[in-house]
Amino acid sequence: MRSLYSEHPTWMHAMPAWAKLAILSVCGTLLVLVDRPVHLGIACAVVLVLFASLGRTAWRRVRMLGGIAIACALIVGFHWFLGSTPLGVASALRLASAAMLALMLTLTTRFEDLLVVLETVMQPLRRFGVPTERIALGIGLMLRFAENFYVQWQRLDDAYRARAGHGGGLRLLAPLTIRTLQTAERVADALAARLGR
Repeated sequence: MRSLYSEHPTWMHAMPAWAKLAILSVCGTLLVLVDRPVHLGIACAVVLVLFASLGRTAWRRVRMLGGIAIACALIVGFHWFLGSTPLGVASALRLASAAMLALMLTLTTRFEDLLVVLETVMQPLRRFGVPTERIALGIGLMLRFAENFYVQWQRLDDAYRARAGHGGGLRLLAPLTIRTLQTAERVADALAARLGR
């Protein structure tokens, strides 16, 4: 599967995966606890500056911020329609901050390193007979499929844009679904062969 991980070194690449996951967890929790749009706006601005500090690694994926901005605009519009605009603004800022933090983690952390962290965190559950390796692998594959879904969509959209001069939009759903299922089947076959089943 293709990954969003960037080989171009940044300051965040030097951080261990466990530290990045811990920081992401703490920041995500704080974002949920904060309610005021002003404070969330400051947090979002700080995260945006951190994202920009990744340099070329970040700007190669700047199109993803457009998708985040559209989602945030829809949230604000929905809440405006319901008469709860401040709540919509707070939700949008919270979503934008969390999404950018997750994107930074994805761009600067190898899948294998994330898998090791997940296995280590769940290791105490082995005493109770819990198959931690398979659970960690399942979580890791879910994360990889999420980013692979975006990568496949971006490639299809770029190809359609080169032919038609504009984005494919909903027309890409069918080929995207087919490619995703094909990828899932290949991964399933590889896992079956590796596990000897």
